[in-house]
Order: sequence, then structure tokens, then C-alpha cells
Amino acid sequence: MTIMSMEVSEELAEQLRPIGPWLPTIIELGLVGFTTVATAVAAEVVQFLSQNPSPQEVLAYHVSNQAQKRLRRLLTLNEAGLLSEEEQRELDELEQLEHILIMQKAQIAANHQPPTTSH
Repeated sequence: MTIMSMEVSEELAEQLRPIGPWLPTIIELGLVGFTTVATAVAAEVVQFLSQNPSPQEVLAYHVSNQAQKRLRRLLTLNEAGLLSEEEQRELDELEQLEHILIMQKAQIAANHQPPTTSH
């Protein structure tokens, strides 16, 4: 990990302080450059993270049922070889989003492992 610092206005600092732990993930999602309807799912995740959830809430988080249903549809079409170019881009973006979430959850899980006892 690299530590970075930046100068921001006091007003922005006040807005960022509560979401500090999730800010790198929010920034990463913003830098993906979503161009399909996957943008709505990314916005859903950013909205969730901007509420400063606990690590346990993040581990339990899943995107909306509507987003999950859309992903299942795209995966089914992909398996059948029936995706349009736009749907393929959407699936690629959703997979990027999923990867970011999985990595965030893995990091949380690694940092919150209960101590092991040895006998």
C-alpha cells in the first residue's frame, strides 16, 4: 500500500472525514470510467460506502436484487454467445466492479481475523 496526502478545503475535508476508510474504493470506482448502465450499479456501491458502513456491513453487502438479476441475465446470454457489443461492455464493467468489491472484502476479512490460539 502507498500512503498519499492531499490538500483539500475544510468543507471537503468535513465531507470526507466520515467516509475516510472507504475513500480509496470510492475513488477507484470513480476512475473505472463506466460507460454503460453498469454506472447505476457503481453509483449504488458508492452510495452504500458513503454511508460509512462498518466492516461487517461491507462484508455482508450485496448489490440490489435488480442488479444481481441483470448480471445473471448477462452471464446467461454470454454463455449462449448472444451478447451484443454493448452488453459485453456492460458485463466487463460489472466484472470490474465485482473485482473491486471482492478485493475490498478480502482486505477487510484479512484485517479482521480473530487471533488464533495455540495450545
